[in-house]
Amino acid sequence: MTSTASSTDTRQDQSSPEGRAESSWQQRLRRFGYAPADPRGDVRDRLVPPYAGAEPSPRMWAALGVAHPLAVRINRWAGWAGPLLVALFAGVLRFWHLGSPKDVIFDETYYAKDAWAIVHRGYEVNWDKEVNDLILNSGGNVPIPTDAAYVVHPPVGKYVIGLGELMFGFDPFGWRFMTALLGTLSVLMLCRIGRRLLRSTFLGCLAGALMAVDGLHFVMSRTALLDGVLMFFVLAAFGCLLVDRDRARARLAAALPVDEDGRARPDAYTAEHTRLGWRPWRLAAGVMLGLAFGTKWNGLYFLAAFGVLTVLWDAGARRVAGAPHPYLTMLKRDAGWAFLSTVPVAIATYVASWTGWILSPDDGKGGYYRNWAATDGKDSAWSWLFPDWWRSLWHYENQVYDFHVGLHSPHTYESNPWTWIVTGRPVSFFYEDPDSGVAGCPVDAGGKCAREVLALGTPMLWWAACFALLYVLWRWFFRRDWRAGAIACGIVAGYLPWFFYQERTIFFFYAVVFVPFLCLAVAMLIGALLGPPRSDDGRRVAGATGAGVLVLLIAWNFIYFWPIHTGQSIPIDDWRSRMWLDTWV
Repeated sequence: MTSTASSTDTRQDQSSPEGRAESSWQQRLRRFGYAPADPRGDVRDRLVPPYAGAEPSPRMWAALGVAHPLAVRINRWAGWAGPLLVALFAGVLRFWHLGSPKDVIFDETYYAKDAWAIVHRGYEVNWDKEVNDLILNSGGNVPIPTDAAYVVHPPVGKYVIGLGELMFGFDPFGWRFMTALLGTLSVLMLCRIGRRLLRSTFLGCLAGALMAVDGLHFVMSRTALLDGVLMFFVLAAFGCLLVDRDRARARLAAALPVDEDGRARPDAYTAEHTRLGWRPWRLAAGVMLGLAFGTKWNGLYFLAAFGVLTVLWDAGARRVAGAPHPYLTMLKRDAGWAFLSTVPVAIATYVASWTGWILSPDDGKGGYYRNWAATDGKDSAWSWLFPDWWRSLWHYENQVYDFHVGLHSPHTYESNPWTWIVTGRPVSFFYEDPDSGVAGCPVDAGGKCAREVLALGTPMLWWAACFALLYVLWRWFFRRDWRAGAIACGIVAGYLPWFFYQERTIFFFYAVVFVPFLCLAVAMLIGALLGPPRSDDGRRVAGATGAGVLVLLIAWNFIYFWPIHTGQSIPIDDWRSRMWLDTWV
């Protein structure tokens, strides 16, 4: 087992010339656990740290009776085999009876139909209020209206859902297929991202496994809503930036001069003047972020947060390499290209996602507000500068913004963001109470059953994440651990903005966008529980026992709530036993 707390990557972004005296604030912070970086050693190992467990443990493999050559191959394959196995497990769970309940649940009534319209017409349309039953009973064989509908979310997520409908039909399995696929792929991505971030295959796979058994991520992966799609693109952008970070730092490390002992040392000239070259992974992150806020507008917060994060990473790299003024160097060498690689690319991606709407007719027979520039906006002072489609789109976006900030319609399952982190108010997507012998309700149930799909995060995981979040913040502030800062950045970007809209109608399932970062935080905490590799056997056994008990409790918790995540009929008393808090009902 490996521990994140003991990785050589722990404080790699701190750098100071040898012999530099600690400042008074550093001395004061020592009482809280602050530890400055050790400037000795090869700077290349601090810029691009090796993976923990890169070489197989002789003691462990000898105990298992595995020869060293085979152990080396297994260790090398584990970087991909482990994440693939975890993703396979997640996929089996998510695709199991994916078409059940065979119903239009919660906001699928909007997005499933909008998706079907947008992949056929390029824009959303007004459906008859009674069309849901017709869709289910006819296998989706219904005519598509032509009357444009006013919708308040961009089109990317609906194109994604519609792709599944084109492949598998206009039915529950078809409109849930792509969210299940992206949910599965997000688990694979998190395993690889966690491995790269924490420099440990074990902890990376653990983070992915935790997300595989999170109830909120599970339910959102089996429902045709937009938030799971948003989560996928946000996580993909984070992964792209992480790869870009490693590659940029590797270029900087390769440029450093080497002393007579073969070790690279900090060099001010190299750190300040080395260009980091072509960075395609940052461009890819810009595309992913454009797709994110092309799914839901809160993706914009991630664009801002990740944009700041990537330039801070560049400043940290130049500081480690020896730049006396790393932030000034970053502003001169990196910030401009970072901006151009993300913000304009993301905006262009967002606008391109509206192509179907843009190409629709502007004579009143196309998308909603498509003809605004030719009618109500024809006397605009900007008509000479911008094309009609641009002005119509801008007007549409303004109307949508006014809608979002003014949304105060009460809802039974709305919740305040203060309650999210402790799963205080989950959302019931589907509920019915069949009689005994009906819809899977056991004949001997002794009365009615309950059949529910509840968007509830696995409680043990979320409650552990409360402590993990505190640990991550402590480790970032007092240990200057960049990994903890990156995890905190993802959580803050997905969670904090909702506190500015506490009067708005908002729901717990919006939190799925930062679930991957909560799982990374818990994995990092578990790494600390396991202890440093050089710990004595007693410490390692105690740490492994505590970590193992926590993981088993989380897994058991997911199994226990399985029936109310999948819409299975259970006796009403069994359902009540799972309502641990009054606010869950």
